[in-house]
Amino acid sequence: MSRPRPRTRIQQRNSQTILDAALEVFSANGFRGSTLDQIAEVAGLSKPNLLYYFPSKEAIHIALLSNLLDTWLDPLREMDAAGDPMTEILAYARRKLDMARDYPRESRLFANDLLQGAPFMRPAIEGELKALVDAKSVILRGWMTQGKIATLPPAHLIFSIWALTQHYADFDVQVRAVLGQDHDPFVEAQEYLDTLFRKLLAV
Repeated sequence: MSRPRPRTRIQQRNSQTILDAALEVFSANGFRGSTLDQIAEVAGLSKPNLLYYFPSKEAIHIALLSNLLDTWLDPLREMDAAGDPMTEILAYARRKLDMARDYPRESRLFANDLLQGAPFMRPAIEGELKALVDAKSVILRGWMTQGKIATLPPAHLIFSIWALTQHYADFDVQVRAVLGQDHDPFVEAQEYLDTLFRKLLAV
């Protein structure tokens, strides 16, 4: 059986252009409110040309979310069992906050899928994501058992980091309306989260 030919540079570039355009459209309108015509217009391509690369709106959405999940899990993967517990947890929270600052559209795309019952992401969140959280929970529980940090439900500690960091991306309009458009929320947020988790985890 012959292998599929590798994509040319132009094909790779056009695929990425479509994904970039879809990210903008999906993050603004949600999956249901987005159309292939909108994505094609933002990408600067004809709809038939777009369909050459992706057969449907669903295929584009799945490709985006699959790439996103891998990026989204990287900060948690970096938590090192051999490191200092407080340092590792605070560093994880900072990495998540950096992602909220640098990838707000991706965060909203992920949140929109979850709010609709995760029609595209359920296999991944029940598989790869859950397995990673389970593995890191073992590390956190070990640190707690050793008396290095306060005893807390490990998964809920991870959930709280997600909630307190991704909020700044998913509710950006609200955050900036309250603080002022000229105010950078991320500097104060990092200081606040460092203080919050140091006090929460202190023994």
